[in-house]
Amino acid sequence: MALAEKLGSLTSTQIWAISALFLILSFVADFASHPHYPNEIPVMGKGRGKLNALLDSFRYITSYRRWVRNGYVKFGKKGLPFVVPTPLSRPQEVIIPRNQIAWMIDQPDNVLSSLEAHNAMLYTEYNFFGRRFSHDPFPNLILHKHLPRHLPTIIPNLDDEVQHAVSKALGNDTENWKSVKLWNLWLEIVPHVTSRLLIGPEICRNKQFIDGMVNFTNDVIRNSLLMQFLPRVLHPIVGPLLSISNHLHWHSAHIPAQPIIQKRLNAMIKKAAGDAEFKYYTPPEDYVTWFIRQALAEERTFDLDPVVLSKRLLPLEFAAIHTTVLTGQLWMQDLLASDPGSGILDILRAEINAHKPESGPWNKAAISSLVRLDSSIRESQRVSNFTVTVIERKVVSDKGLYNPDLGWTLPKGSFITANLDGTHHDMDLYENAESYDPLRYSRSREAWDAKSDEEKNSEPEEDTPGK
Repeated sequence: MALAEKLGSLTSTQIWAISALFLILSFVADFASHPHYPNEIPVMGKGRGKLNALLDSFRYITSYRRWVRNGYVKFGKKGLPFVVPTPLSRPQEVIIPRNQIAWMIDQPDNVLSSLEAHNAMLYTEYNFFGRRFSHDPFPNLILHKHLPRHLPTIIPNLDDEVQHAVSKALGNDTENWKSVKLWNLWLEIVPHVTSRLLIGPEICRNKQFIDGMVNFTNDVIRNSLLMQFLPRVLHPIVGPLLSISNHLHWHSAHIPAQPIIQKRLNAMIKKAAGDAEFKYYTPPEDYVTWFIRQALAEERTFDLDPVVLSKRLLPLEFAAIHTTVLTGQLWMQDLLASDPGSGILDILRAEINAHKPESGPWNKAAISSLVRLDSSIRESQRVSNFTVTVIERKVVSDKGLYNPDLGWTLPKGSFITANLDGTHHDMDLYENAESYDPLRYSRSREAWDAKSDEEKNSEPEEDTPGK
């Protein structure tokens, strides 16, 4: 009772002061628990020290890209790594130079983990409904295993969905112009096509399902941004509160998807059990089918549930929707801002018409022939990159990560990534690096294809396109 009376007697000023002190001490505790990087690795921003880290944490949103670019010029181009500040609740990032990327990729998962890095950056334990879902690599392994082998079947299906989505977004009026917002246009296309790959045609055109998935993706982005500016001691409290909207939007999408998944699940289980009625049943080749097939083969009974399966779709929808929408928007902006005298739109249109199958949908071979279109997209990703770094990894080995070339060891818990922005805008690597040259990549490919077999065989291996 005495404690209650004391708490009740606190003034609003005292409550604010105690709250501020709690936050400061929490951030100090977070900072103290972060891994300590070798002194040989320079730090961008104001430099080392707790006070400097605190000041830089407030400048993170506005200064991160500038730090990475300046670090590339000062250190990365010389083959040296550097550290970039982050919000205080997160360990700072070590950004390695271009010549160390191969070494980084070669590290085994029990030393450098991409899964652990993504879980930390996206706060997946809260955003994706617990560790049982967020820390299991099974869903990603299924996609990597089955997608390549089923591309010949999938591409015509995706072509059908693209045609439907584009017609719905733009209409079929070929006589009059229509004004569109590029972001909204791509958002009308990408989620439908992604969902066609994941769950099939029965649900990918359902508005409630699509809206639920898009809103869920927005929730993850918002929550991840907010969580990184809160001390970790508050994450178990704030995380579940922020993720309430995640649950609501997932449930909204799950309602129309549940009967489709349940029907597929029942049919495939009965077929696997030898039920004569389902002897000739052939499920559509999409992610849901691959997932059920693999779960049956590995006897993963937990995953043979429509609720679990629909939650397994969430990370894939998240990964595909906004990155693809943003890529498409920036690509179209770059194309439309190009010099009209270059005739790039006519060039791409001519290539598409030349390689479009005479009958039937697009196929793998025809799409592979669109080297100029591919070049225009790759060039947009280079010059208008919306990510500053790439290939995020977290050191998970108790022994840390030793770099034999530079002689230092990163302790367990360190975050390491590669510089994307600097290399993509390096004048020494790309001619007119700041300019959008849509045919930059296709010129070398077309020049190579124009050579005779004898000329190709005489070329050094490093001069071969793609090497």
